[in-house]
Parts: sequence; structure tokens; C-alpha cells
Amino acid sequence: MDATVAILTLMAGIGVFLIACTMLSNNLESVCSVRLRNLFAKASDKKLVGVGVGTVATAAIQSSGATTVLVIGFVNAGIMSLTLAAAIIYGANIGTTITAQIVALGLMGEGSLSITVIFSALAGIGAFMNAYAKKDRTRMIGAIIAAFGLLFIGLNMMSDAMAGFAEMDSVKEFLANIHNVILLVIIGAILTAIVQSSSVVTSIVITMLFAGLINLEQGIYLTMGSNIGSCIVAILAGFSSGTNAKRTALIHLLFNVTGVVIFVLAGYIMGFASGGEITYASLFAAAFPLPETQLAMFHTIFNVITVIIMLPLTERLIRVVTRIIPDKEMPPEKAEAPRMFYVDDHMLTTPAIAVGEVKNEIMNMGRIAMGNFNRACDMVLKEDLSGKEDFERVEKQINFTNKQLTRFLSKLTKCELGPQDIAYVTSAFRTVNDIERIGDYAENIVGYAEKIATSGGSFSHDAHVDIEDTRARINSLFEKSMEAYEACDREIARAAHDIEQDIDVATSLMAEKHIERLNQGICTAEVGAEYLALASDMERIADHIYNVAKSVKTVDKPQM
Repeated sequence: MDATVAILTLMAGIGVFLIACTMLSNNLESVCSVRLRNLFAKASDKKLVGVGVGTVATAAIQSSGATTVLVIGFVNAGIMSLTLAAAIIYGANIGTTITAQIVALGLMGEGSLSITVIFSALAGIGAFMNAYAKKDRTRMIGAIIAAFGLLFIGLNMMSDAMAGFAEMDSVKEFLANIHNVILLVIIGAILTAIVQSSSVVTSIVITMLFAGLINLEQGIYLTMGSNIGSCIVAILAGFSSGTNAKRTALIHLLFNVTGVVIFVLAGYIMGFASGGEITYASLFAAAFPLPETQLAMFHTIFNVITVIIMLPLTERLIRVVTRIIPDKEMPPEKAEAPRMFYVDDHMLTTPAIAVGEVKNEIMNMGRIAMGNFNRACDMVLKEDLSGKEDFERVEKQINFTNKQLTRFLSKLTKCELGPQDIAYVTSAFRTVNDIERIGDYAENIVGYAEKIATSGGSFSHDAHVDIEDTRARINSLFEKSMEAYEACDREIARAAHDIEQDIDVATSLMAEKHIERLNQGICTAEVGAEYLALASDMERIADHIYNVAKSVKTVDKPQM
């Protein structure tokens, strides 16, 4: 019966701890969404910057798995180099050790007023804030506080379960007989692969050490194994994606395995040279007073030293994974196949950052659509249809992006988002449609160019001047609208509105002046219908471009 109670209490503690980790991660990400997006935006190919970004991001969202999967998404989308991805993954390994430090802190203190009990009370305080606060941000902060408290409630339940196991001689004898360091590493790796959270496994190991079920040396090697097991999330994400995503997952695995191999060999050498007197346990026991602190500090120092060793070897590591997973030769018909440039489904694990990448994808889609608009205008003005093949290829890209972005946005609406991000995602559906319509009207313009070429007619010089003038205004409107959209600036959106009004006047004048030229015999009636339709389409393109700028009025400017 005692064993049954201990097992059930352990399962309950793990469940509460996992839920707390998920709540903490989701709500921290929502509250810090703008700062996280800015953090990743500032990342460069400087490896130390990448390590810093990975450390801070993982500490902020309390999930190295989420950070790693996000990085795999960036690499798969082609917007992050393998060098930067490796550096961020290194940093994520350091950032994830904060959980072990929190657990060690929670196990300090004795009696009814231990730190665990004090912090557990935060669950109630946070729950009241979440239930009764009027502002969304305050409710999210309440959820963070509640999750932090639940973390310690789960920890307390796991600790009680371990104390129950510690009273069973059979359990203690079984664990005491496991001394093989390789076996301990394997057990740690398997447990983490099953739970898919190194933080949870490390926390369980610390509570086992605290209860006296295992000694520090066993805990150290179990923790090393958890680092290897944590790669399972990245492997599952990476090996279902493109070549560089697979390489990123392999970098994560090789990084952790190399660190463990180095420390295991160093442990053997220390023990052999000292006759078993010097071990990791003896070193950390001498340096830190409490067993739980000793293991938490080993976890941190182990990852920091592994990063210091591997950082200078990053380029060699990349060459190794490139040889293991070489580039595949792609058939010509697939080389230019439509693709997403910024968005990847793996980013849904970090919705707040996924929102930022949606904005980048939409802006890129806008640039592509405007490229086709200008390509269509060139066909009309130069009376040259040689660019039609490129136009059609780009139009397929626009349609593909429209379909995939809409699908991605639908998935994103089911994720936990802050109020600002919810408002943005809602407006993004319309924005994607507006940009797709620019491509459709550009197709109409290509059709006019084909009709003109078939009829043998042409526009007059004056008509060409008016088309060029309106095209320049539309391009100016696009740049201003993109500026407003990127900065979420309503003042810039108002400036875009003024340009759009000028375009309305310009397209009206195009029609009036064309009728005058028809009466004067300057323009021919054969191409008159195409010219009037062209003027109308240009006016509609301007409307859709301005709609993109106008969408910022439905979204509050992000607070830094």
C-alpha cells in the first residue's frame, strides 16, 4: 500500500509540475512576446550573440525544447544560418538550467515555513489575479504567478513521494546497486525521451537526491543523460523537415553527446588518477553546502563548460553534419517550386514569435506581388511579353503563399496568444487576401498586354506617360504602406491615405484624358477598352495596398 501511495503521489506531482511548466512557458511567452521577437530580430551570425539570445529566450519561456524547435523552424524557412542556429541551441542548454536552480531553491528550508510552502502559496494569489483582474495583461501575470506556485506544489508532491520510496528498503537497495555511469546516463536519456522534458527529469533526480534515494554521483550522471534525452524533441521536429532542419537537429544531438562524452571521460580520468578520491561528487560537495544545490550547480556548470568547449568548434561541427546529411540534388522543376520564406509549422510551439514571422511573410508576399505588378506594367509599356514565364512562376508563388499563410493563421488562432497578437492575427487574414488581389489585378494587366499584342495596336506616348506616373505613385504608396504596417504606425498610415487619394484622382484623369485623346484621334478605339480597364485595375490595386496600411488601425502598437 505504501508503494502504491508513493507511486500515485509521484505521478500526481509530475502531472502538476508539467502543467505548471506549460502554463509558465505559454504565459511568459505571451507577456514577453514583443521583447522575444525583438530579441530574435537582433540575433546575428555572431556566435556569442546567438548564445546570449538562446540563453535569455529559454530562461524567459522556460522551455529549451520550444527554443530549439523554433530555431529548427527558422532554419527550415531559410532565414537563419546553421552557425547562428547552433549558437542559439548552445545558449538554450544554458537557459534551461534555471529550472534546476528553482527546484534546488524550493527544497531549501525546514519546517512548516519552508521556501516550498511559501512559494506554493503563490498559486492561490495568482489564481485570484487571473480570475478577477479586468486587464488581460494583469490576468496573464496572475497566471504566471499561479504557475510558479504550482511548480512548487508539484515539487512538494514529488518530494513527498521520494520520501515514501526512501523508507522502502527494496527501492533503496535497487538504486544503490546502480553504479555503472554509462547505465546511469542511458537511464537518464531514456526517461527524458519518454517525458520529453529534461527539466522534469532533472527535477525528479534532484528530489530523489534530496530524499536520500540516490547519491550525488548517481544524480550527476542521470542529469548528463537527461541532456541527451532532451534532443528527442528536436529530432522529431527536424527529421520531418528539410535538409538544414535535419542538420540543426543533428547539431543539437552531437553537441549534447559530445559534452557528455567529454565529462564521462574526464570523470574516469579523475577517478583513476586519484585512486577514486576525486570525483564530481567530491568536488561539488566541497564547493556547495546542500546536495540539491550541488546537483543544480553541476547541471549549470556542465552546460556552460560544454558551450565553452564547443563554441570554437562550431564550424567544424557544421562541416561534420553537412557530410552526414549532404545536400540532395533537386530536379529543375522543383528547384523553383513555391515555398514559404519565414513561416514554418514548427513555429507554432512559440506562437508569440510565430506572429512576428507571419508579419515578415506577409511583407515578403507584398514585395513579391508588387514585383509582378511592375513586371505586368513593363509588358504593357514595352510591348514585350518575354517576361510572361517569370510572371506566371511568381503568380504561383503568390497563390501558394496565400493558401499556406491562411492555413497557418487558422492554426495560430487555436494557440494561446496575447490580446495584441489576437487582434493582429484576425486582421492578417484580410491583409493576406488584399495582397493576393494585387497579384490577380496584375494578371489582368498582363491580359491587356496580350490583347494589345494580338490586335497590333498600341498606347500613345501620352498614355505611356500617364501609366508610368500612376505606377510610380502606386509604388510610393506600397513603400509607405509597408512602413506603416511594419511599425504599426497610424501616422504613417494616414500619409499612405493621402497618396491613395492622389492615385484615385490620377486614375480618374487617366480615363478623362484618354477620352480626349480618342476625340483628337491620338489614341485608337481598338486599345481603348484595355486602357480604361487598366486605369480601373490600377485604382483597385492602390485600394488593396492601402488596406494593408489601414489594418494597423485595428491593432495597438506593441509596447516595448
